[in-house]
Amino acid sequence: MRPLRVLIVEDDKAVALVTRGFVERHGAFAVVGEAGTGRDALEAIEAVRPDLVLLDVHLPDASGIEVLRVARARGFSGEVVAVTAARDLETVRAARSFGVRHYLVKPFGMEAMRERLESIRAELVQAQSLSTQPLDQRAVDAMLQPSERPGGERQKPPSAGSQLTLDRVAALLETADGSVSATDVGQELGMSRVSARRYLERLVVDGRVEVSPRYGGTGRPELRYSARR
Repeated sequence: MRPLRVLIVEDDKAVALVTRGFVERHGAFAVVGEAGTGRDALEAIEAVRPDLVLLDVHLPDASGIEVLRVARARGFSGEVVAVTAARDLETVRAARSFGVRHYLVKPFGMEAMRERLESIRAELVQAQSLSTQPLDQRAVDAMLQPSERPGGERQKPPSAGSQLTLDRVAALLETADGSVSATDVGQELGMSRVSARRYLERLVVDGRVEVSPRYGGTGRPELRYSARR
């Protein structure tokens, strides 16, 4: 299978450079263009017809959501990852309405990007393998429930246990005195920081929790979470 063609839409050149480096470390993808404005993004989508667009929502001349709306209207059917600091429920819902199945919140690390890329690669490989045959119910279900894990394993619906844990995390934030970090949640509920962060990110997407960076010292800012009031 040929490398999957990626267009990076990002107005911050430093962020675009870092994103390019993340993508190029994954051998199944190749960056074929960059755009820093909505106008340039639409022109690039028309010109290179990428398999995947890494799309910032906040652009100097237009919303990334509007760019996507126009691109879809013009026939673009490729995958899109919203790569943005926008975390409000309205933006997430708008992105989903235009076919965005992956949403990567800034700031993000190499591992988070790698997981999204691997999920998309698995989905596209699966779609290619099914394109020459009629789809049965199992195949339709597989197409409508995209992979979220490396290796193409389909994401399972939340179990009763995971839903209970999600509710415990939400309850902790409801009673917290101010914002908390993933480390705080992990320590309080007896889980790893990574697991706590996944539950917190789910609550952000569901619109139950707000997230904001806290800057201090050197290095990446710490993400702080608080219940939406």
